[in-house]
Amino acid sequence: MRVAILTHGKFPDRAKTALGILRYGDHEVVGLLDRERAGQRVTDIVPDVQDAPIVDSMADVPACDALVIGVAPIGGGFEDSWRDDVRTAIERGCDVIAGLHYFLADDDEFSQLADEYGVELRDVRNPPDDLTVADGDADEVDAQVVLTVGSDCSSGKMTTSYELRTAARKRGLDAAVVPTGQTGILISGWGIAIDRVISDFAAGAIERIVTQAGDHDVVFVEGQGALAHPAYSGVTTAILHGAQPDSLVFCHVAGNEQFGGYPSFEIPPLPEYVELYEQMAAPLGGATVDAGSLNTQGMGDEAANEAIRDFRAAIDSPATDPVRHGCDEILDAIL
Repeated sequence: MRVAILTHGKFPDRAKTALGILRYGDHEVVGLLDRERAGQRVTDIVPDVQDAPIVDSMADVPACDALVIGVAPIGGGFEDSWRDDVRTAIERGCDVIAGLHYFLADDDEFSQLADEYGVELRDVRNPPDDLTVADGDADEVDAQVVLTVGSDCSSGKMTTSYELRTAARKRGLDAAVVPTGQTGILISGWGIAIDRVISDFAAGAIERIVTQAGDHDVVFVEGQGALAHPAYSGVTTAILHGAQPDSLVFCHVAGNEQFGGYPSFEIPPLPEYVELYEQMAAPLGGATVDAGSLNTQGMGDEAANEAIRDFRAAIDSPATDPVRHGCDEILDAIL
């Protein structure tokens, strides 16, 4: 499928969804909509991802099948400044795909236009209607279940999951990612956005998709939030208990000491954080933190390698930056 991605003013640092699609997705990206960077190309800014021209608006995009909203701001709201581009996409016969809490299908203008032009509005954060509480049987799946957990939101859980999948497949293993957020769903084409699920059903939703992942050697469950986060700890607990993983990979951003957006809340010392995850996992399967993933983006090689050594010592497990150095060390530890 040929897609355009909207990121206005947020690429690359606040466009995790766009970056995920560019790095791991199978879609052909024909244009990135970002007014502040129009005239550049994606790889001028972020190397080692799919390249595409950056344009001012949907009117400047070549023919494509869909427009993807490539950002998911805190609260998942829709910005009115995007409305003209969404309208133009629909009028050009493109589907519009979003991972917002604001559902495009509930927008009167967009839904009427979509009916008129025969296109689909796909809100991937909209969960199934038939979810239930967990049965507690996720541990019955044949695959080894590995869950990525983190010290904070945006700590590399999704990236680590897909890097591990790629590395496992290179070794001849049948590996898959279980997507639990809008970006993973857009990459893999299935999953449940757990942060939209009624809290009573959240662990059950994870249990369902771990089971639905099918018969694999190993499945990597994409984590969300963080266990000590002042706002998002609930979703993390639901995933941890619903997945009943065999192994945990602890993800962290080098140098982070406070939770993003919550500067008055400090991230716990990493050894204590690892122990907290293991204590929470103990009643349901007893998974341990067997490896670590450190995001050293923006650091020089020497500083990054020193940060990795310190992180490895702090969590007392093998660790590396999977984007910078590959996943072999992490994969060896969890297998």
